[in-house]
Amino acid sequence: MSDQRRVVRALLGAHGRTYAEEAGIRLKDTPQPLYRLLVLSLLLSARIRGSIAVETARELYRAGLRDPRRMAEADWQERVDALGRGGYRRYDERTATQLGEGAALLTERWGGDLRRLRAEANGEVSELRRLLQEFPGIGPSGADIFLREVQSVWPEVAPYLDRRTLAGAERLGLPKDPDRLVSLSRSVQPAVLAAALVRAAIDEEVAEDCLRRAG
Repeated sequence: MSDQRRVVRALLGAHGRTYAEEAGIRLKDTPQPLYRLLVLSLLLSARIRGSIAVETARELYRAGLRDPRRMAEADWQERVDALGRGGYRRYDERTATQLGEGAALLTERWGGDLRRLRAEANGEVSELRRLLQEFPGIGPSGADIFLREVQSVWPEVAPYLDRRTLAGAERLGLPKDPDRLVSLSRSVQPAVLAAALVRAAIDEEVAEDCLRRAG
């Protein structure tokens, strides 16, 4: 086994889990899981710990705010309170507004179904990324998060390894070519590989631990 393959194996063994899985989202190509992923992407894109964003996504689900209709119908304070319970206090008021406006946009323009947004993009990943940024609070980072995760159910997106994932690869001494990275991970889904590489990019200790394990 090559040194690089050992590093990838160590990385996936310790951190091979998507952020959607961590948030309790059983991702399928159906409206509710896709919407929950959009909300998670918005939460993760802020300058806040990933664990807080994940817990907040879980709390929104527990509060019943699990689809665009319910999110839009909830009053602003209800959204603020759910965000606060998840620990998302620094951004709770602005995010509560963005969630309400985004749910309304999704309902009005795409009938509450992100698969219609996908169809509008017509297989063009760059167009998909642009359309996602029409949601309040979803900028380039949030769109990249969504695409990294959704590639497991929208195959035309894969392999989606953006700058953040390639920064993780560089920190681990791995190639920065997406096809070579996918080859090194063998049968592992690109979404899982992407999430693991992001963890290495944002946490130096993750990278160091994987290099020790591989050594």
